[in-house]
Amino acid sequence: MDCLFCKIVAGEIPSHKVYEDEFVYAFLDIYPCSEGHTIVLPKKHFGRFTDMEEGDAASLFAFVNKVAKTLEKTLGLEGMNIGINNGEIAGQTVPHVHVHIIPRRVGDGEGNMHTIVELHPSTDNIAELAESIREAFD
Repeated sequence: MDCLFCKIVAGEIPSHKVYEDEFVYAFLDIYPCSEGHTIVLPKKHFGRFTDMEEGDAASLFAFVNKVAKTLEKTLGLEGMNIGINNGEIAGQTVPHVHVHIIPRRVGDGEGNMHTIVELHPSTDNIAELAESIREAFD
């Protein structure tokens, strides 16, 4: 298994998990654009979003919705960007489907996905942040 995200799901590489069930795994990005930047991915390996069957894609986004709502509530967010890079030419750096949820806050440069300023906040408290988000799931 050479896939970085498959190794994270298998527990071979540590991560700051915020949510997991039989279908998806969600964890905090270790190179976040903002505090709480979360990656949600299907546990089953799909190289690209367009490799997924419609039912799997629908299931993935049902969980993206659940994670986004929890982040919004837990972190008191006013907004977030949610997106996928599909294919290397589109900026997909890990060939395993994954969705980025990037929390946005007043004063962070604001704007749409095309204008995200990479703030790269400190990750000193990433373990505590992951725990508080995990605890917020119903």
